[in-house]
Amino acid sequence: MLHVDDEPLGGGRDGVSAPIASTCEIDIVDAIEPLEKEWRALEKDALNSLHQGYDWCAAWVRAHGRALAIMRGRSGGRTVFILPVEIVPSYGGRIAKFIAADHSNINTGLFSADFVADRSFAEQLRVALRGRADLLLLQNIPLIWRERQNPLAALPMVQNQNHAYQLPLLETFEATLAQLNAKGRRKKFRVQSKRLEALGGFDYVAGGRSEEQHWLLDRFFQMKRERFAAMGLPDVFADPETKAFLHGALDARAGEAFSLEMHAIRLKGQHDGKIAAVAGISRKADHVICQFSAIDEGIAAEASPGEFLFWQMISGLHGKGVSLFDFGLGDQGYKRSWAPVETDHHDVVLPITARGSLAGLVHRAITRGKAYVKSRERLYKFAQRTRRVASV
Repeated sequence: MLHVDDEPLGGGRDGVSAPIASTCEIDIVDAIEPLEKEWRALEKDALNSLHQGYDWCAAWVRAHGRALAIMRGRSGGRTVFILPVEIVPSYGGRIAKFIAADHSNINTGLFSADFVADRSFAEQLRVALRGRADLLLLQNIPLIWRERQNPLAALPMVQNQNHAYQLPLLETFEATLAQLNAKGRRKKFRVQSKRLEALGGFDYVAGGRSEEQHWLLDRFFQMKRERFAAMGLPDVFADPETKAFLHGALDARAGEAFSLEMHAIRLKGQHDGKIAAVAGISRKADHVICQFSAIDEGIAAEASPGEFLFWQMISGLHGKGVSLFDFGLGDQGYKRSWAPVETDHHDVVLPITARGSLAGLVHRAITRGKAYVKSRERLYKFAQRTRRVASV
């Protein structure tokens, strides 16, 4: 069995290495720095989510400083998986969750491609976390991601109420649009372009200088604060730790890959310098995820600048080695209009203690309740209205 220092992980993808059963040694590491070399070796696999990547997790840890219980699995001296989790109080107990779980659109853990979970996997994880957590709750996991089954699918699960939406990027932008209502989308684009030109024109900002990128992120926070306030909803980006985390993610780049990059529509003319729409995207290998987006409701709203920004981002990614644009979690009309692929997500719910068993039952009940409400349009709209009233 080769050591992680000798060659990249994941030899099982092409059949070179035999599958590794989950009967391996698992230890707990309470800091990320000692694992960096092994971590970066595992994250080279394109199908391991960037949300479990070292830079993404490091930015969160620096900002939040929560207790860590990172599970490392080794077989024959080789690290075959890392589950980067932190311990948070929830449901009346200690919950082990993916680092930055509240701001992750897809989670896979970090596994070598030749790792196969067997029936003992759940009990091994229980033993490893005993005394540290009451419940292992790993959320937003696709059971099969791009034709590979996730080893976490062997654990107790409940289907998450949220789905994710993706647009495959084909050889040309025209071929990509052909998956959608291409005629209608081109007509929309022409109308949006004319309306923006009537206001004096625009610049499409795609990445750029660090200081401008950080300024755009702050502008996003302001837009979201105003939008949530208008809707009577709590601002999920309000706390300083989350803002520090995302600013930290902006500075993490490795070649074409990046943890976060800001894109925007910046107006000219009468609104010169104003940001009509802004979005933050991440890239790993050929997979781009839109982490968040916002528009300024007070300017150029009639031009649908958010839709226009997605056109610019998606068209601009062609010819750059990207084959999947991911709109992330959450059922919204603009995502369905762009994304022909819908991916179910699941949550691992693995109790460690009796208290964790109760917390797990609560999570399952809440998740199934939310899924029931979301599947019924009238009930979902009523729940949204009720939430807004309760937040005022």
